[in-house]
Amino acid sequence: MLMSQSGRVAKLHYMANGFRVLAPGDHVICALTGAAITLDDLRYWNVARQEPYASAEAATKAEQKA
Repeated sequence: MLMSQSGRVAKLHYMANGFRVLAPGDHVICALTGAAITLDDLRYWNVARQEPYASAEAATKAEQKA
């Protein structure tokens, strides 16, 4: 029986050139805005803080806060 990951938050390990799925799901939550980001649309993250971001603007704001 196949189990759908629809609606589940994935747990990822962020690396410099990509990410590894630790727990399956179809999206992650932006660390700054709280917006859901589908894994296909995930482009921005911080390796040191292990945080995903919804946009370049959100990633920049998070970096300025840190």
